Amino acid sequence: MTTRGVLYVHSAPRALCPHVEWAVAGVLGARVNLDWIRQPAAPGSWRSEFSWRGSVGTASKLASALRGWQLLRFEVTSEPCPTAEGERYSATPELGIFHAVTGIHGDILIPEDRLRAALARSKGGESNLEAELAKLLGKPWDDELEPFRYAGEGAPVRWLHQVV
Repeated sequence: MTTRGVLYVHSAPRALCPHVEWAVAGVLGARVNLDWIRQPAAPGSWRSEFSWRGSVGTASKLASALRGWQLLRFEVTSEPCPTAEGERYSATPELGIFHAVTGIHGDILIPEDRLRAALARSKGGESNLEAELAKLLGKPWDDELEPFRYAGEGAPVRWLHQVV
């Protein structure tokens, strides 16, 4: 079964750009040439986006290939298909990687065991429930990536909308 998705490289130093392309090519099994444009939110860095089509699990493989590279900010999404839910991966140097399962309408689906654990930590005084839920929804990653989601003038932009 195949799915499709998008890789958003929000910021990468110029020297890292070819390595990103090689990593993506390694996952997809085909040569990849990304269209890089300057990232105005971080002078000296570049951004790109790439639509892909592949087997279920490709988003996970892309995120794994790119994770841990300092100074790289990215998101990978995959659409749901008949055999799998969608996925979203977000990564920043400061926060690391975030993963969420997404439903047909793009909503984040949180497993009940993760909700129970958040409630338990909140009840135990380890944290407050609002902060726990924010983490489960990826809010810290959204807050950090939002300035990078805005592209330069005339650049192709795909907005990741927040459902309220």
